[in-house]
Amino acid sequence: MKINQQYYRSIWLHPQDKKVVQIIDQRSLPHAFVIRDVKTVAEGVYAIKEMLVRGAPLIGAMAAYSMYLATLEAHQQQVADVAAFLQQAATNLLASRPTAVNLHWAVQRQQAAIGLAKSIDEKMTVALQTAQDICEEDVEICRMIGVHGLPLLTAISKQKKGDTVNILTHCNAGWIATVDWGTATSPIYQAHEKGIKVHVWVDETRPRNQGARLTAWELAEHGVPHTVIVDNAGGHLMQHGLVDICIVGTDRTTYTGDVANKIGTYLKALAAKDNGVPFYVALPSTTIDWQMRDGLKEIPIEQRRASEVTHIQGLHEGEIKQVQLTPTNSAAANFAFDVTPARLVTGLITERGICAASEQGIASLFPKTTLA
Repeated sequence: MKINQQYYRSIWLHPQDKKVVQIIDQRSLPHAFVIRDVKTVAEGVYAIKEMLVRGAPLIGAMAAYSMYLATLEAHQQQVADVAAFLQQAATNLLASRPTAVNLHWAVQRQQAAIGLAKSIDEKMTVALQTAQDICEEDVEICRMIGVHGLPLLTAISKQKKGDTVNILTHCNAGWIATVDWGTATSPIYQAHEKGIKVHVWVDETRPRNQGARLTAWELAEHGVPHTVIVDNAGGHLMQHGLVDICIVGTDRTTYTGDVANKIGTYLKALAAKDNGVPFYVALPSTTIDWQMRDGLKEIPIEQRRASEVTHIQGLHEGEIKQVQLTPTNSAAANFAFDVTPARLVTGLITERGICAASEQGIASLFPKTTLA
């Protein structure tokens, strides 16, 4: 996507130094555009844990590049037991965030590829190629999600005789959460580029405000009409016919169609069901957990720092600052995700097409995958 008319991906190898991975620090957006260098696996873990990068596909890409950086460190430090060093790197990465399944998928894919290489030089080469492959695959996957999701918006546009299609999304499942295109935003960007009139209702997404900060920022940069709303306004908009379709992302989806996404997604799905608004989840197949059947019982829900709830970040007199919202002696709970049961999901938009949110629906698009 473009930022100030310049093309960017969300993660890339430094053009002059292949030992450095570069990322956009999402903590500073939308008020400052900061590019960070990641040179070690520890810095990769920090970037994931502290949400310099976020979004399931991008977390996977960062993890893949971090494993590559681990091979560089093993070489530079002349580590005696390379296998143990890389295993520790993988363990640290896997512990950085628990909910997004792409993290585990990317690390395991790197481990398998690196394990086949014999010399440390070969391991470095293989790890770099695997990380780059994962990124390129993600770009194409997200593009195809848009290709398959576009007809949904086209149909609504025709039904409304060319009037604006109003889409509600939650959190940030956009370009900045993937390597490019985004998941939930990919159909939106492709519709916009084809001249279909679209407008996006952007949930602020407390407590970290990924909608208000990130989705609104990238839509603005790309010229897509949008309006930021408070999280609790979605139901009201649906009651008054102001939402034509909901499209959200996911961090982990069971092979039966239960969806774990940013906290508040479940409430939007309930409102959509009550008001007859189609509720779609856009996801790359890498976010499907083939070992989990019951999302409510099995998907781990990350609980983050209470300070993300008690404090808020914003721009004040030209400086990015944090201010306290709550009484000092009030406790705060910070559940980062919730699970939307498959029965509330109209369909899953994947790189292979749209299917029902069910074991049979998912298997119809991915028949070669062995289910648990």
